[in-house]
Amino acid sequence: MRQDLIIDADDTLWENNVYFENAFDEFVAFLDHSALTPPQIRAVLDEIELANAKIHGYGSANFGRNLRQCYKHLAEREVCDRDLDKVMGFAERILECPMELIPGVRETLEYLVTRHGLTLFTKGHPEEQKIKIDRSGLGIYFGHTAIVKEKDAAAYRHLAGERQLDPERTWMIGNSPKSDINPAMEAGLKAVYVPHPRTWTLERQELRPADGRLLVIERFSQLQEHF
Repeated sequence: MRQDLIIDADDTLWENNVYFENAFDEFVAFLDHSALTPPQIRAVLDEIELANAKIHGYGSANFGRNLRQCYKHLAEREVCDRDLDKVMGFAERILECPMELIPGVRETLEYLVTRHGLTLFTKGHPEEQKIKIDRSGLGIYFGHTAIVKEKDAAAYRHLAGERQLDPERTWMIGNSPKSDINPAMEAGLKAVYVPHPRTWTLERQELRPADGRLLVIERFSQLQEHF
């Protein structure tokens, strides 16, 4: 039976968070704090990102601004423009990182597109996400692409209504419990959880009760066994 598959992008189709983690490691080394450990610095940055995401959204530019704010808050030396520019550079280099598709993604999309309707659904800065989609070469497999500021239950309901998707035949596929799985099921859709070992801390949540509407697989390529 033909179904509609809504698929996440970052850390589902290609590597993403690992580059933000690398930038954070550079930031910690440059900050060179005398007392705080990397996890403690990460906790401070998480609070900043959680607050700012509601206003500015996501993406490398916003991450850079968050790093700058964190640096101003934690630096043990006089803060100068040169240092702030260096901190911003850690984030700006993220866009220069190679596009690394997750193993099995292209072959699986080639298989799925002949059997089901595919929608790419991602959040973040629109232009930055479009660049990544173009660089990936995966846009050709999707009949529709939507980029939103936040992937919450309301966003899923809007997408389903706009595309006239039948909830009983529509699945959201992704690595994030917070943005992919829980809100999709809250909106009445089904979901496929594909865990990623380096999912962003703020995207982690306990999976909500699924009532038979959740499929958990280990690898993206296993979608071929179910769809």
